[in-house]
Amino acid sequence: MGHRATGSFEITRWDATTEEEDGGVTIASVLVGKEFRGGLTGTSTARLLTVAGRVPTSAAYVAIERMTGTLDGRTGTFVVQHAATMETDDAGPYSTMTVTVVPDTGTGELTGIRGEVTITVHEDGGHTYAIEYDFTRP
Repeated sequence: MGHRATGSFEITRWDATTEEEDGGVTIASVLVGKEFRGGLTGTSTARLLTVAGRVPTSAAYVAIERMTGTLDGRTGTFVVQHAATMETDDAGPYSTMTVTVVPDTGTGELTGIRGEVTITVHEDGGHTYAIEYDFTRP
């Protein structure tokens, strides 16, 4: 990828609805709002499907997230797909995950964007991101 943008984001909304619960395992749907600072400035809305295991630090989620804002001076929107599994290991219950830009979802000056997003959740609860991206031409 030819471009890299980094920064942080804050979760501004977290509306969870338990879909089912059985034997200590909970499946929920969650509507999440975020505000981004840094190379990407703007907001996003994500729709998650989550599962929490019987061990508090074991969980997984999938999500679709629409990003709206300005990425390194280019304004528009694009969609990313998340998939993650978390569990406790020697590093603790915090994880880093990679998220993929869905092809052909860019609009405005972000038309043709392709790439990967790395999200890091820090022990203090803060979040940072790095977007490795490029543009394709149809």
